[in-house]
Amino acid sequence: MTLTIQSFSGSDATPYFDDLARLRIAVFRDFPYLYHGDSDYERQYMETYARSEGSIFVLAIDDGKVVGASTGTPMISETDEVQAPFIAAGRDPADYFYFGESVLLPQYRGQGIGVKFFEGREAQAKRLGLRYATFCAVERPADHPRRPADYQPLDVFWAKRGYTHHPELRTTFTWRDLDETVESPKPLSFWIRDLTA
Repeated sequence: MTLTIQSFSGSDATPYFDDLARLRIAVFRDFPYLYHGDSDYERQYMETYARSEGSIFVLAIDDGKVVGASTGTPMISETDEVQAPFIAAGRDPADYFYFGESVLLPQYRGQGIGVKFFEGREAQAKRLGLRYATFCAVERPADHPRRPADYQPLDVFWAKRGYTHHPELRTTFTWRDLDETVESPKPLSFWIRDLTA
């Protein structure tokens, strides 16, 4: 395996956008996201990150092919859906670095790449002088019909990385599930790490 982890700032990642779109659509089809992907939306999403000052793309590249990716940006560059729960709780979004996603093809999991994704984004947050790193995760019912019998949530991994679940910080994102004909809102809650602790 000739895998490397490379970080790109903003628009420097543009040459990889088509690969990133395919990767996000493929990985997010799985539980718990069940995302019915749209390549046009994906490109718009990534261009938003590319335009954000301070954003980062951390990519896992194997023999020239993107097999994993994670993104991050200062929360003040994010949407109202991301910022609103923090503002309502009296938390200043300007103190936070927001992790967009972390996606990795199944055959590359369990090799420490996910840790590298967190380390790369946390390093960017520290370079920008931001105190907190945060991300949100979708919440699905335990009896969801598409939940695999062997599904293991990433809560333990996130906790080992120093993140604490804050279920009081909640938002909704809208997308189309695999078994839906139209988009619908999905509930998510946030995890936070104090990078100065």
